[in-house]
Amino acid sequence: MGGASAEIPKDSIDPSPYESKRPSLERIPSQTASTNANIFPDPENVVEADMEKGGVAPPPASGPPGFNPADFPDGGLEAWLVVIGGFCALFSTFGLVNCVGVFVSYYVEGPLSNYSASTVSWITSLQVFMMSGLNAVMGRLFDNYGPKWLLIIGTLVYSFGLMMLSLSTEYYQIILSQGIVSAVGMSAVFNSSTNSVMGWFFKKRAAALGIMVSGSSLGGVVLPIMMNHLIPEIGFPWTMRILGFMFLALCGFACFTVKSRLPPRKKPFNVMDYVRPLREPAFLCIVLAAFFFFWGMFLPFNYIELQAKQQGISADIIPYLLPIINAVSIPGRILPGFLGDRFGRFNVMIFISGLSGVITLALWVPGKSTATTVVYGAVFGFASGGFISLLPAVIAQISDLREIGTRTGIAFFFAALGALTGSPIGGAIVSAQAGKFLGLQLFCGIVMTMSMVWFVCARFIQVGFRYTKV
Repeated sequence: MGGASAEIPKDSIDPSPYESKRPSLERIPSQTASTNANIFPDPENVVEADMEKGGVAPPPASGPPGFNPADFPDGGLEAWLVVIGGFCALFSTFGLVNCVGVFVSYYVEGPLSNYSASTVSWITSLQVFMMSGLNAVMGRLFDNYGPKWLLIIGTLVYSFGLMMLSLSTEYYQIILSQGIVSAVGMSAVFNSSTNSVMGWFFKKRAAALGIMVSGSSLGGVVLPIMMNHLIPEIGFPWTMRILGFMFLALCGFACFTVKSRLPPRKKPFNVMDYVRPLREPAFLCIVLAAFFFFWGMFLPFNYIELQAKQQGISADIIPYLLPIINAVSIPGRILPGFLGDRFGRFNVMIFISGLSGVITLALWVPGKSTATTVVYGAVFGFASGGFISLLPAVIAQISDLREIGTRTGIAFFFAALGALTGSPIGGAIVSAQAGKFLGLQLFCGIVMTMSMVWFVCARFIQVGFRYTKV
């Protein structure tokens, strides 16, 4: 308590808030080779990167090499060769699926005339199910090993299946060759091509997928006309052999041009890899939307020719109904992709899935004339074509691309369940209504409209009801 205060050691005095023991930041050289401004020079890229992760939370400043938006080439020779190879692969695989109506008509009027249309439609439904459903397996193989061997083996199995179909005359033989063997090869080729393209494009992903998938529409135009002319001239067996050799050449080209930009990432099998995505509300909504759309989508492809015959439409027009649907689906595959990249892929998907359902209820159900049937086929072809090209894009938008094969495979598996059961259900409805198609048409329009509802839910989970690009 003396008059002079004891001297306090200088070291024990609290440092001034304006002083720091640490060296000045001005004297520390930057430890970062590039900044976010270098990686994302345009603020719009940041928004798109956010949306690629789900549209809610901003992504980390950097990701694994090759996954930042700036790492995607979004063009160049290699990238567009992948698209061209995928175009040829989709022409050969999904293009033939778009001809299911030709197969059903031929079987019902030819070698399987003692079976009902509902029973015959199980052949094409099983083919679609195997091609799409096996994506859950093929996607896993793609993530682990890349596309090369999937494409090569898939091409050989697909061509072999068609050759066996040319020798098939019994129901069980056609089921085995067309519904199982060829479909397994189709699935490998389809999955490898689709997943490879997504690794090369970011900003233009939906557009690139649309261009690639338009190959299936072109196949749906050329192949039905080709088959309808060749079968009466040279017979069904040689028609299938010609298709087998043609697809061998086209898919062989894809084997040389389709490649993955990102290296495969081998990981042990874990069943939770298939369960975990279904716990994500947005992804689950996409899966349900895909199921409902595929539940109805193939009904016009399978039954529009039979329905047109019953309705009394000119026999000269009927063979061209499927080509009309597929011809209009060419711009339907491409244009929604560009619009999706511009205005939001979920926004455009909601529109085209809703259009498919509404146009079915508004035109196909009440339509009785040749004109309404042709117009319906054209509009439906456009809308359904956009769905096929945008579905992988909306999945990729909320997914880690290192798991894109598995996640796309899950969605296509549930979509395939819809494709498997939709046509037989439609055929059973027709049989129950003494050959009338009204119930089938209503079922088709309602389930596709339900698909739109689930996409609205997926969008709401991400951004609510506010108008924005998503």
